Amino acid sequence: MEDKKSFSDICGGRLALRRRYYSPYCREFGLSSARLSLWSLTAVTCAVWLAAYGLFSLCENSMILSAAIFITILGLLGYLHFVKIDQETLLIIDSLGIQMTSSYASGKESTTFIEMDKVKDIIINEAIYMQKVIYYLCILLKDPGKPHEISQVVPVFQSAKPRLDCLIEVYRSCQEILAHQKATSTSL
Repeated sequence: MEDKKSFSDICGGRLALRRRYYSPYCREFGLSSARLSLWSLTAVTCAVWLAAYGLFSLCENSMILSAAIFITILGLLGYLHFVKIDQETLLIIDSLGIQMTSSYASGKESTTFIEMDKVKDIIINEAIYMQKVIYYLCILLKDPGKPHEISQVVPVFQSAKPRLDCLIEVYRSCQEILAHQKATSTSL
């Protein structure tokens, strides 16, 4: 079963939450943000090239125009490949673990997997960001030496920065799976 819902991020931008239910104990959540705007790309490119043309008319050095074109192309490629994330997914499987994937605008993907026996809990935490209180979903990892303590906090959906209403949807579903996983692990 799959469904989509529309939410907003902390800055008011649009996000689409895609939920896939593969089984009662295997679910995937994908947050997609807005694609790169052609208007903003054109505006930045024009601004850089106009500034370069202004410098060229003052200095009459053609290297300035060449450098502006080169820097613009390199900057755009770097932004698409290393910064702009189009989609973030969270796949949680009861008996296996949690997989987080970030898909960049260039097509590059970055995946992190956490085994379920290392997961202590999934919580919604709060932080202060740009003079606002924001909420984020995070995974608490057990300390291998002291299983009742937390060794690490792993934030989820770092790029999308969804608002609390979206996080609650994902949190509740994850808690159902974690509750089942804890019940089956204690009965064994």
